[in-house]
Amino acid sequence: MSKKTLETELENLVKLIMRHPEGITLQEILSSDQIQINHRSLQRRLALLIKQQRIITIGKSRARRYKLPDEGYTTSTGADKEYTIALSSASKNAMGLIRKPLQERTPVSYNRNFLDKYRPNLTAYLPPQIANDLLELGKTDGERPAGTYAREIFNRLLIDLSWNSSRLEGNTYSLLETELLLKFSEAAEGKDLRETQMILNHKAAIEFLIDSVGQVGIDMRTILNIHSLLSDNLLADPGACGCIRSKVIGIAKSVYQPLAVPGLLRECLQQVLDTAKAIQNPLEQAFFLMVHIPYLQPFEDVNKRVSRLVSNIPLIQFNLSPLSFMDVPQKTYINGLLAVYELNNTDLLRDVFIWAYKRSCALYSATRQSLGEPDPFRLKYRNLIFETVASVVRTQKDKKEAIKAIRTKTTNSVPLEDQSKFIETIEIELRGLHEGNIARYRLTPTEYEAWNRRWREA
Repeated sequence: MSKKTLETELENLVKLIMRHPEGITLQEILSSDQIQINHRSLQRRLALLIKQQRIITIGKSRARRYKLPDEGYTTSTGADKEYTIALSSASKNAMGLIRKPLQERTPVSYNRNFLDKYRPNLTAYLPPQIANDLLELGKTDGERPAGTYAREIFNRLLIDLSWNSSRLEGNTYSLLETELLLKFSEAAEGKDLRETQMILNHKAAIEFLIDSVGQVGIDMRTILNIHSLLSDNLLADPGACGCIRSKVIGIAKSVYQPLAVPGLLRECLQQVLDTAKAIQNPLEQAFFLMVHIPYLQPFEDVNKRVSRLVSNIPLIQFNLSPLSFMDVPQKTYINGLLAVYELNNTDLLRDVFIWAYKRSCALYSATRQSLGEPDPFRLKYRNLIFETVASVVRTQKDKKEAIKAIRTKTTNSVPLEDQSKFIETIEIELRGLHEGNIARYRLTPTEYEAWNRRWREA
């Protein structure tokens, strides 16, 4: 069969499927007068259209239906739930362009003008009304220190963001397997070591963001450290962790060629960070970072992971609901980035961001309500509690030694009126310490086990 005849058959299939917005079954296609293809040939044509991302499937087995991705992509997660992202007309246009075969797309290189023309608080990737609506949606109760909300939902956020960010990279750990790994250091059987390392690296990076909220920011030091944590033990050259790349890289399944000069990469990354810092709306800040860090590709690898965590910095600092990328369809997210890379078009990625943030807000609002009100005393002395407990464990103090150390720390650091309650709080924390909550104090299993043996013997 000639290439022209095959393409005609494919076009006819697409036109037929287009007339069925809710989807059409294989049998219904076979029964159509417009398609004169036998059963096996039709299956091959449909498989080719799916591979070309011109159509998608919904449902399973005999209930499977074929439809155009004109209302977004669907993905299955959890108990066979399906999620759909509705797309704007502009997003659909961008989708059509980046779904063309590679040979039909024009090769492009990094366009610095895309960054240069952005003017903080004048230019807006998110429509201002939507940015303000998302800001209101993400707000939590009251004026509180930066990072308070993220700490309240820390255990849930750690698992959700680690899993979803890894899942978007193709990691095959399930949500439950991720939870067992992060809580009990139990690696899933049959998984690639890189997958385990990827999730553990997310854990370290998220803990860094939240535990150091007063020191991290949208700055070069922070982004290099986040890259170092996320890329640990995953790069061929360990020296590339936390460093601007010096190698030429390419983007799989794309005609985009990133910038190659290390000095210019650092200069542009600094410009991205300076521009982001000047943006007043934290949701616009977050989305700007989600666009420009992957577009620049400042590191040898792990650029998208860095952007997903860095985009959470303004949200954490303003005590807004974080963005965990829960249930975000991988193909839609990747296509959104391809539209940025090849077209400098943010429409498709914007629709993903808006959908994902609304979903995160709903998720963490329910989580927050189930937690009850936080203890204001623990919030007030959180860092000091953290330091004191971690110190007792790392220095392997038994109970008598711990009592002395806690009192000394309390006398030197806590006002007289709070000293009694502070000592009580530390003692309760130590008595309740176990393998499942040591991450709160950034303790390793080895440190905990060595201390616990002395603690139990005393």
